[in-house]
Amino acid sequence: MSVKIIVGAQWGDEGKGKIVDLLSEQVDIVARYQGGANAGHTIVIDGEQYILHLVPSGILHENTICVIGNGVVIDPLALLEEIEFLKSKGISVDGRLWISHRAHLIMPYHKLLDQAKESKDADRKIGTTGRGIGPAYVDKVNRMGIRIVDLLDRDTLEEKLRTNIKEKNEILKKIYKEKEIDVDQIINEYLDFDKKIDPYIKDVSTFLNESLKDGKQILLEGAQGTLLDIDFGTYPYVTSSNPTSGGACAGVGIGPTKIESVLGVIKAYTTRVGMGPFPTEIGDEEDFDLRDLGGEYGATTGRPRRCGWFDAVIAKFAVQVNGLDSFALTKLDVLDTLEEVKVCVAYKYKGKTITTFPSEMRILENCEPVYESFPGWQKPTSGIRSYQDLPANAKAYLDAIKNLTQTDFSIISVGSGREQTILIG
Repeated sequence: MSVKIIVGAQWGDEGKGKIVDLLSEQVDIVARYQGGANAGHTIVIDGEQYILHLVPSGILHENTICVIGNGVVIDPLALLEEIEFLKSKGISVDGRLWISHRAHLIMPYHKLLDQAKESKDADRKIGTTGRGIGPAYVDKVNRMGIRIVDLLDRDTLEEKLRTNIKEKNEILKKIYKEKEIDVDQIINEYLDFDKKIDPYIKDVSTFLNESLKDGKQILLEGAQGTLLDIDFGTYPYVTSSNPTSGGACAGVGIGPTKIESVLGVIKAYTTRVGMGPFPTEIGDEEDFDLRDLGGEYGATTGRPRRCGWFDAVIAKFAVQVNGLDSFALTKLDVLDTLEEVKVCVAYKYKGKTITTFPSEMRILENCEPVYESFPGWQKPTSGIRSYQDLPANAKAYLDAIKNLTQTDFSIISVGSGREQTILIG
């Protein structure tokens, strides 16, 4: 019996897709436990790029079963498009993809509310993708959500939808000055969706627990990252679920005593998308552009990512709240050409040095990073497959991160391809 959790240890976009794909070959089942189609995991196989939003990255291994847990909010259109995309690439999903009947659905009014709120509150934008994720989770917590199991009973579905849409139409019309929604059209659309996904629906909690009894190996996959967690992230500039390891058990229905290890994925530098504080963000004064060097544009939205130096303060925080056993560090090769690389070891705020991650936004927005500088290695690493063969300066940089976070590396990624990986231990 073995359950491993993979989490993002920064603000998301750490390269979890590649790491999950890499480890999926060694497991029987990969389960996604939270988030929605606002997440994008990019995998490169033989030079071909696959971008997945809802289906776990393990689907690219023909012997791996993939599961979408109850903690995920599902956009029917995005899911069906993804299934068709995989089929068009010759990847079979029949009998290999299961979706929890307890998962909540993103409705058209969730997207309208998401986009209308961001547009109206221009001075207080969160920087959402506008895909209805937040409003869907609001309805879930408010006990107004529509679950996949509700599609099985037309009368129950219609009753719930009419109640919900009556309220949402009032909000859209009176607050955001938007058009009202047609109830009957939505009912018919979602009943049609039910017919298309019915073959994939399963009691995921029962399936996973029975699989564990049979000795199966399971990998639990999170979306986004630790600093976007609704409880532990840079609130309110966060996602609407728990990407941290604590959200994994509730998101699929496995007990915490079944968890064997937790792997945190970090970049060799730091990025974030959207609004919110970012202490190590690099300004225009530098004579290089990490965004271009690393191809830092969102897999889901195409939005340019904000880029900065590695932040050991948030990395230590990720170790703390996730219980990380080791790191998988990605994109080391992006730093290959730089003469100097930096690591943030602490923050300065009003003359005081801070080494633990603060929860107060005023501190994060006004603190100054305290850096340690390291000479760059200025040698290509993308062809290296052994830790011992890395340039001495690259190993010194990695050793500094290891010592600052008190956490070992188990994987170093030096490119987007599966083969561009260094396994340690």
